[in-house]
Amino acid sequence: MQYNEFKEQLEDFTVFSITDIRKIEPKFYRHRLSQWQNKGYIKKLRRGYYMFVDTRLNEEILFLVANKLYAPSYVSFEMALSYYGLIPEGVYSVTSATSRKTVKFKTPVGEFSYRSLKPELFFGYNLRQTGNQQYVLAEIEKAVLDYLYLNPRATRKEDLEEWRFNGQEFLTRADLGKFNRYIKAFNSPSLERRAKQFLSYIRNQ
Repeated sequence: MQYNEFKEQLEDFTVFSITDIRKIEPKFYRHRLSQWQNKGYIKKLRRGYYMFVDTRLNEEILFLVANKLYAPSYVSFEMALSYYGLIPEGVYSVTSATSRKTVKFKTPVGEFSYRSLKPELFFGYNLRQTGNQQYVLAEIEKAVLDYLYLNPRATRKEDLEEWRFNGQEFLTRADLGKFNRYIKAFNSPSLERRAKQFLSYIRNQ
């Protein structure tokens, strides 16, 4: 397969894997990827995952990359909070929740970190469309709870102040009924206590 044909076949893939390639060309010669890397046509993100060099990056494309590099996963924690305008910008890693082990990847397009949640906590996310592709992002309520769940000290007053959380934005945009249902679904008395502290703090900002 020549490069032009290869690119045409995979033009709808932001990130493509060896598995994706072999679905369209079962006898694909893997060494061609190294050749195309050397020519500057594609770049390797992690073992077995690549993207075209001329792919234009933006926030949503990075979310697609995050979903693809380590599945199942959905964008959450600090990155989702920043996306929703709840914390100031300046998040340097695309943070995601996964039901697999915690891991981090440094790639040519950025750093991607994944924090492990129990499979029963893998809920509260939506599919969002960008072009003809979809990425998976935590709902605003779940992004906050994921963060509180894995950051037990985050509801100390000094930590909340340092967090610079936009409580009014959250109260305006979030469904508090859903927020409370999600709290119960975690089945964690300590999280429930922290969530109450969090709500008390933002209501009195």
